[in-house]
Amino acid sequence: MVVAAKRKTSLTLDSATLAAAKELEINVSAVAETALIKAIADARREKWLADNAKTFAAQSDWHALHGHPFADIMTAPGGTSWKP
Repeated sequence: MVVAAKRKTSLTLDSATLAAAKELEINVSAVAETALIKAIADARREKWLADNAKTFAAQSDWHALHGHPFADIMTAPGGTSWKP
């Protein structure tokens, strides 16, 4: 098992929220880390989509002109999943 190196940091949080978390024995560091991991993944996904938007548009345009090269073998429940 590999243990990630931890580093202390400072957060500014609403005092009432922090008091409620302490009362409920919520591990604020763990919650913050989990939320930050998700925010990083979401931001990376959005950046990747934005960085590749022109390529996706070009692919879509190509498919609109030529059809999908695998349309005859693409299946989904009830029939083909490809709709030109």
